Amino acid sequence: MKLIILILDDEVAEEALRDLIEREFRVTRVASTGGFLRRGNTTLLIGTQDDLVDDALEVIRSIRRDPEREQHRTTVFVLDMERFEQL
Repeated sequence: MKLIILILDDEVAEEALRDLIEREFRVTRVASTGGFLRRGNTTLLIGTQDDLVDDALEVIRSIRRDPEREQHRTTVFVLDMERFEQL
């Protein structure tokens, strides 16, 4: 089991969330702020099986971006999860 943490611009967060849910990923959205100009960010938390990590990242890579922006688009962390429970 893996935990994927995505930090992305607010402007693409809705599309990312929609696309991930359509592909049947379970996603938790957390509003966050960061970066040099303190622009709005969204953090998405995705718990998934090891073999589905690449599928989730492909969804993120496919999101349309503003080609004029020169900074990085999304920060991704993939962590091993030892245990997962829904209470």
